[in-house]
Amino acid sequence: MRFLVYSEEPEVSFQLLGRAKTLADRTGGETVALTTLDPAPCFSHGADKVIKVDGIGDYDVESYRSAMVKAVSVVKPDVVLLGATRRGKALAPRVAAALGVGSMAECTSVDVVDGEVIVERLTYGGSTIAKETCSSRPTVITVPPRTYEKLEPVERTGDVVKLRVEAPEPRVKVVERRPKPRSNVDLESASIIVSAGRGFKSKEDLRLLEELAQVLGAQIGCTRPISADLGWMDQWVGISGKKVKPSLYIACAISGTIQHAAGIRDSQIIVSINSDESAGIHGLSDYSIVGDLYKVVPALTKALRERA
Repeated sequence: MRFLVYSEEPEVSFQLLGRAKTLADRTGGETVALTTLDPAPCFSHGADKVIKVDGIGDYDVESYRSAMVKAVSVVKPDVVLLGATRRGKALAPRVAAALGVGSMAECTSVDVVDGEVIVERLTYGGSTIAKETCSSRPTVITVPPRTYEKLEPVERTGDVVKLRVEAPEPRVKVVERRPKPRSNVDLESASIIVSAGRGFKSKEDLRLLEELAQVLGAQIGCTRPISADLGWMDQWVGISGKKVKPSLYIACAISGTIQHAAGIRDSQIIVSINSDESAGIHGLSDYSIVGDLYKVVPALTKALRERA
């Protein structure tokens, strides 16, 4: 089985190459990477062949759609794996439509069973896992970042095929660019996260979490209402926000709706602090503390500081 892999984010591309290489080796197939950058890192992370695209400048989804379609005609893959990034989400349906094939988005698992590509996706707000397959070839699949680990790089080489693309006249023209303020919080890469829910009475009370995070060396997250509704923080954890997989996730005054649960389901250890004994977050947690966050969090911070 042959896999064609692309993401505009190199780290995501390497993660997808790792999974594609595993499946290709199992099925006696081949892994092909598409890139506009240096091909060498693609080989070291699992690519057997690299399609090097020239003629594309600043990102325009129509130009990349043309490049992907042309690459498919050259490679003739069974599966096209794209990162479920902001750009990948825009690219995948366009590629699938241009090829007249099916597309499966935000897949949390990609496998090959008896020659059939099987994926798993979260549905119904993350409360259910759907197992799906697609009869058309190639199958276009998007996979979220950090779903798979990249392979340890090894020194290897392979064939590089240069692909020249004549970029079409864009139907949308950029008239202005303004830099977006970047948060210094990287929740998706954090190993420890402490998060705030609606149980916090005011923005000033988030200092309790700041003190706990400082002791633990953690990043601070929150639920959607804290960020999107109240505007207390820039980004939130959940199915519509950041999907995280820390070694430790501490949920403070979070009820545990399915939307939030979908964002933390891959955490190794979940600790919840909530005064409501029937809150859904307790059912997700490895350890639960039923109590008032205004008493529990300071006590926990003090105990951890004394141990440190």
